Amino acid sequence: MRAIRVSTLGAPGDYKASLLPAICRGLGYKIQWVRPNQCDLLIIGPFANLSKKRLAWCPKPIRPYFLGLSDSLASFCNSRKETPLTLFHTGENTRNDFQSCDYAISFDLGISKPNHFRMPYWMEMVDWSEEGVSGNQNPRFGRLLNLNRLMSPLGEDFLGRPQKAAIFASHLREPRRTLLAAVKNNIEIVEFGRSFDPLIKNHTESGLIKYDELQHFAFNLCPENGMFPGYYTEKVPEAFIAGCLPITWADENIKVDFNPKAFINLAPMSGSHFSELAEILHSKQILASYAAQPLLFQRPTLEPLKNYLKNIIQTALS
Repeated sequence: MRAIRVSTLGAPGDYKASLLPAICRGLGYKIQWVRPNQCDLLIIGPFANLSKKRLAWCPKPIRPYFLGLSDSLASFCNSRKETPLTLFHTGENTRNDFQSCDYAISFDLGISKPNHFRMPYWMEMVDWSEEGVSGNQNPRFGRLLNLNRLMSPLGEDFLGRPQKAAIFASHLREPRRTLLAAVKNNIEIVEFGRSFDPLIKNHTESGLIKYDELQHFAFNLCPENGMFPGYYTEKVPEAFIAGCLPITWADENIKVDFNPKAFINLAPMSGSHFSELAEILHSKQILASYAAQPLLFQRPTLEPLKNYLKNIIQTALS
């Protein structure tokens, strides 16, 4: 097994247990996690701030790696062989165009550049063991997403559940507060998370397993944190896996990833002050039509991403 030295900057704290490292291992590479000035591949995460004024924490000998990256690295090193390859990878609603990186992996739709690969965050949470990839985790939900379940309808179990909703939220910034009120005006909704319980410090210390809690509800209000073409997280498929009808807030391009007839999207209802919602939530016929729909029409695969990462690794080691 060939080794590759990898470092991160601005990546989530649990990045080492995420999908990309798992894929690298599945490709036959052993990852050695090292400091930025020792790496073959430098992964820039969504929380990186590469401005010069914010690098007081960074030892002076390695500051050139983070000051503009490409230009600074070029002046710091005399050849490409000494310069780490850079990959911008985000699971947040941030763009890669402000970073000077060799490659990028993001949510964004419509980017045709050969050094960009689109991977929506919900795919991070899928059980890919059938494709030889394991090690990614989803502790807050309690399990990984099963593709066979996502390709099957909600079915009769959903229709027999108590007709109430759950929401898990760490903040109520708009439009989340408005969406919560809209659903509350029509059905009972039970609130979980730091927004409603100040004793909860964060997701990982909440003591809640989302999958288990959702077994008692027919609906899950799960709006995205922001709206941008391609930004679709684990929220909708987690609700579906748990047997709930997802109630989300996302732009119309969500149909690229998910069957729009398998969930309720509040975004198009905003102009009418959600007047359609009451009929949807209280009509057995309409709910039955949702229950008959799978969330995924086609089974996704990791093969394109594997090939993309294989090329990055081979370039980094060349």
